[in-house]
Amino acid sequence: MDANASTYAQDGTAGLVGIVLVSHSAAVAASVAELATGLAGGGTTAPVAPAGGTADGGLGTSSELISAAAAAVDRGAGVAVLTDLGSAVLTVKALLAEGDELPADTFLLDAPFVEGAVAAVVTASAGADLDAVRAAAAEAYSYRKE
Repeated sequence: MDANASTYAQDGTAGLVGIVLVSHSAAVAASVAELATGLAGGGTTAPVAPAGGTADGGLGTSSELISAAAAAVDRGAGVAVLTDLGSAVLTVKALLAEGDELPADTFLLDAPFVEGAVAAVVTASAGADLDAVRAAAAEAYSYRKE
């Protein structure tokens, strides 16, 4: 199974918000998924799936990989999608506009990729609803490093 087909989650994830991490690189998406789930701590972890690169393993984004990842993490509580760069945002927006390519209650989060992913996964793993996950990820813009 390649990194794009993996879902990082533990048993007992029914009712948790799912997280999809879209990067132009499969390795980056998988690494951020691994980091975020690792930092979520013990216990139940929200379902997280990377959707990186193109279907043939190149750099870019793939609507098919994004749709498959969203379906894989959907537990009925909504799906939060984080992206790395501009064209990934455009790809997700196009999927959302089509209306039938992603699970109901799928939202694109406006958040920094790594910090937002960690905040979203930790918050979702605690059982928070989609609005709280969205807020936690967006709050990551205010994290200071000085």
